[in-house]
Amino acid sequence: MGLMDQKNFIVFAVIAFAILIGSQYIMNRFYPAPHPVATTSPTTTTTTTTATQPVAPAAPAVSEFKARAAAMAENPRVEIHSDRLLGSISLVGGRIDDLTLANYRETVDKDSPQIVLLNPPGTADAYYADFGWLTDSAAAVKLPDLDTRWTADGGNLTPDHPVTLNWDNGAGLTFTRTIALDKNFMFTVSDAVKNSGGTALKLYPYGRVRRIGTPLLAGYAILHEGLLGVLGGSLKETKYSAIVKDKEQSFESTGGWLGITDKYWLVALSPDQAAPIHANFVHEMEGAKDAYLTVYSTANALDLAAGGTVSYTSRLFAGAKEVHLLAQYRDELGIPDFQRAVDFGYLWFLTQPIFYLLDFLNHAIGNFGLAILALTIIVRLLMFPLANKSFRAMNKMKKLTPLMTELRERYKDDKARLNQEMMELYKREKVNPAAGCLPVLVQIPVFFCLYKTLFVTIEMRHAPFFGWIRDLSAPDPTSILNLFGLAPWPTPHFALLGAISLGVWPILMGLTMWLQQKMNPAPPDPIQAKIFMILPVVFTFTLARFPAGLVIYWAWNNLLSISQQRFLMWQMNRKP
Repeated sequence: MGLMDQKNFIVFAVIAFAILIGSQYIMNRFYPAPHPVATTSPTTTTTTTTATQPVAPAAPAVSEFKARAAAMAENPRVEIHSDRLLGSISLVGGRIDDLTLANYRETVDKDSPQIVLLNPPGTADAYYADFGWLTDSAAAVKLPDLDTRWTADGGNLTPDHPVTLNWDNGAGLTFTRTIALDKNFMFTVSDAVKNSGGTALKLYPYGRVRRIGTPLLAGYAILHEGLLGVLGGSLKETKYSAIVKDKEQSFESTGGWLGITDKYWLVALSPDQAAPIHANFVHEMEGAKDAYLTVYSTANALDLAAGGTVSYTSRLFAGAKEVHLLAQYRDELGIPDFQRAVDFGYLWFLTQPIFYLLDFLNHAIGNFGLAILALTIIVRLLMFPLANKSFRAMNKMKKLTPLMTELRERYKDDKARLNQEMMELYKREKVNPAAGCLPVLVQIPVFFCLYKTLFVTIEMRHAPFFGWIRDLSAPDPTSILNLFGLAPWPTPHFALLGAISLGVWPILMGLTMWLQQKMNPAPPDPIQAKIFMILPVVFTFTLARFPAGLVIYWAWNNLLSISQQRFLMWQMNRKP
């Protein structure tokens, strides 16, 4: 890099890390999305903003939490079996409150526990979905609630065998709930009511996702975790801390979806896409623990005539946020913007294409790590004309070094005259001092989008490279404390900072950055020279705990830059 654009490089490097680490935090902190004003009581679990809309039944108070096995054993259940989901449906309440993801485990170890997504009420981390009917009738009408004991038609719920639940209220109403499951993570819940009595009713179907306790957040400031949905045609995101403060947020929508998201997992309701709904994000307390709800109910009542039948179908997604699968549900089921459950961030228009390109390369090559290397080559090829121009400008700057040094000595006490003479020199020699930084500037959004892809997409979770890198979305697990992977134990948590935490790939990345720096002349200014001397060290320690895939990208990019610069220098020097 030329002598006069060293400061520019430092500025761009700082910008890169500011964007990488702080952009979304700053946006969330100083420019938060406006929250809709709740018009209902903040302490109720209502499902509408109108005074006449009925209220969904409240969850029973829990005085003491139970172990998961004990809570499961309290109620009769219908088992769920598929290649991707295991669990059961509680016949008390007709809830879907027990789900385990068969294909995902807690760690890269193939024997580690499978991911448990949903837990029954009564447990400290209860997380479940339930459905039902509401009425605004002045007469007492017995409707199914969380304590209703349903009967099943027999058999397990599988992708090839739906399950039908039945309940008779003993007063002329017969309720039927048919639950179907596809080959992935989507449940279809079809509720029907038959009126054998002589009184007509108005009924409002509702659906609810309820979670007890605030989960451990993994996304920090660059990833949304909490309540979300696409309602009224736009994405609504509310963090746990925000809904604790607001208590309740209300929305009006036709169709859409709403639920609760983790970094990799999602539980979301999708009502009838043609019907208007009232939707709410709600916070309440269950004992000493926070409880979070996303609730919808239909805005228009279904008229149940005497001797008639009404029905309503909704869907529940409970599983992994696989990008292609969410997009498939969006297209095939008409769930609007369902893929936006994956938080691609403010630069989604770049991050999504980078993910799709990486995913395509992974399927073509067979390894996400190699796909990252191939992506780097593609980026370098696209940038080759710019880099070529940049390296040529840098070479001209090198030739001007003696003249620039002379000017600094001559006008060291007159900064204004020095700057004027420097500009005249650049103009006379037709040199752009900022040209050397253009490749760095272009790579900043690519770097950030790759980091976002590695961090938020489940496809990158536990994706191996080669050797000791078994998870590209996690930091390099090697360090001096485990003899750089030769010892069978991981790096202790107390050593996540400092020289002893440096893994092999961060060290390789730092060495390639140092080699690339050595190919350029040192700045004549002693302060700049010292700054540039420590930059490889600073970047090495900064990136040491970043995803290994990002460090591999940076190291490989440095090697390509060194090779490209050597080639262009040879090409220019061989010409007369």
